[in-house]
Amino acid sequence: MFKKIVVPVDVAVLDKGMDILKKAAELCDPDGEIILMHIVEEVPSYLSIDVPVDLVDKAVTDAKDKLHELKARTKIDAAIEIRIGPPAREILACAKEKKADLIIVASHRPDISNYLIGSTADRVVRHAPCSVLVRR
Repeated sequence: MFKKIVVPVDVAVLDKGMDILKKAAELCDPDGEIILMHIVEEVPSYLSIDVPVDLVDKAVTDAKDKLHELKARTKIDAAIEIRIGPPAREILACAKEKKADLIIVASHRPDISNYLIGSTADRVVRHAPCSVLVRR
């Protein structure tokens, strides 16, 4: 059993989020903690002139709402955390700061672009300070 599990969820794909949250609940110690998180990617500065000023704020609010909805649907107690930045970097930073002993991340089927630049799950696996479970 794991004491602290970080569960990064893409709120655009809540079905995968539900799957990995349920797996976290199965693997979490009764006295453990699950950190349900979403990362809002920053808007590149060269695009910021063309997007609404409050785009990131709206994305954060939407993500919080969807994570609360996911918690309610699964009835699993988890702390919610929203971060802004590159997904892999923020997942790894959260795991390190919270002293997590497991990260559970969803992954899609790889295509050629993943072999050239690597996916978020690949980066998390390579650089994580703890164990990583990748669910497909």
